[in-house]
Amino acid sequence: MEKAKQILVEKKYLLTFILITSLFALWGFANDITNPMVAAFQTVMELSATKASLVQFAFYGGYATMALPAALFVRKYSYKKGILLGLALYAIGAFLFIPAAEYQEFSFFCISLYVLTFGLAFLETTSNPYILSLGTPETATRRLNLAQSFNPIGSLCGMFVASNVVLSSLQSDSAEVREIGFSMLDEATKASIRLHDLGVIRNPYVILGCVVLLMFVVIALFVKSDNDTKVEKAEEPKVKDSLRRLWNNKCYRYGVLTQVFYVATQIMCWTFIIQYADNLGINKSTAQWYNILAMGLFLSGRFVSTMLMKYVNGRMLLMVFAICAMCTTAGAILIVGNAGLYCLVATSAFMSLMFPTIYGVALEDVGQDSTLGAAFLVMAIVGGALMPPLQGMIIDNWNFDFLPSVNASFILPFICFCVVATYGYVTERIIKNRA
Repeated sequence: MEKAKQILVEKKYLLTFILITSLFALWGFANDITNPMVAAFQTVMELSATKASLVQFAFYGGYATMALPAALFVRKYSYKKGILLGLALYAIGAFLFIPAAEYQEFSFFCISLYVLTFGLAFLETTSNPYILSLGTPETATRRLNLAQSFNPIGSLCGMFVASNVVLSSLQSDSAEVREIGFSMLDEATKASIRLHDLGVIRNPYVILGCVVLLMFVVIALFVKSDNDTKVEKAEEPKVKDSLRRLWNNKCYRYGVLTQVFYVATQIMCWTFIIQYADNLGINKSTAQWYNILAMGLFLSGRFVSTMLMKYVNGRMLLMVFAICAMCTTAGAILIVGNAGLYCLVATSAFMSLMFPTIYGVALEDVGQDSTLGAAFLVMAIVGGALMPPLQGMIIDNWNFDFLPSVNASFILPFICFCVVATYGYVTERIIKNRA
């Protein structure tokens, strides 16, 4: 019996687990091909860092808008139908890049990303609790960490495409244009470069839309309804009861708040690493390789932390990793030069376990309220919309004689890691007191 409990995925759930886990890579790709677009749009559309970071506001704002409707949809229908609707919205958002590039409107690109993340909100709200349900509760957090390990694989692919297909092909970031300055070019030349570069940005999203449609067909055909956990219909009193129970659960309530701060710091560290490197004289395409290295460390850390959870409980590991991240972020703030950039890259190794562990700890004791609880944890991704513009404002407007503004802006991620470390400590105390 004890051995059975240690099986992460039973044979009867294996195909469903593999197919749903593949979706984690799919939204990881979308996340991390989008992060470098902030720097790309900033140049080619001649935007401030603050306005360019509205890419992230649109991207992660979609999660906040659609996570709760997604949960209610899943409660009424099923996990499978929620996933299929998510894939459809994902594809629509990706294909909207075609008219966005045609009209050359920054706001249109933001709307396209906003719709795309409606789909991602459905996928994350559905897939995370679905993975938790595919086996025993004792192995649920480890199972989610394993599934989430494939998210950075998608992220690495997204970063690779961003670096080698998008950023390296941007005429606005060529050596000649960087030497002159894009804003110093005549209008006709700028218009020609803008048309080319927006087409370069558009193409990966169109291909991505085609891949998503293919996954729609595969999920529709091979995830059978018999294996699909049907969710109870969401009657109004049950929703209210769930909300009350969730609010009274301290581990859950604090978990949602902590997830806001964690997602914020993840997006800030990966979005502004290019600006950090640019301040050291490194071009965008080369700087993106530092992002790829960071994601490689993130992926390795995800597998290592999943293994460590066999010996150390997730709450304590979360606290230790957050303290380590605070140390590397402090290095990124205080050290001006390549060593500071290396500290920023190293931070990703310690971020690796945070999202799924906060998610698993928060949902550990919510029982029948897990679907609705998952929605608020996905809505917490709105932290990725709120904090990057604030960091962009610091970069644009704050001048320090003793420290570059891009270094100083990483005080925001440092504060976020303090919140994560506190959550690990507090939840460990709560669980001990219950015992």
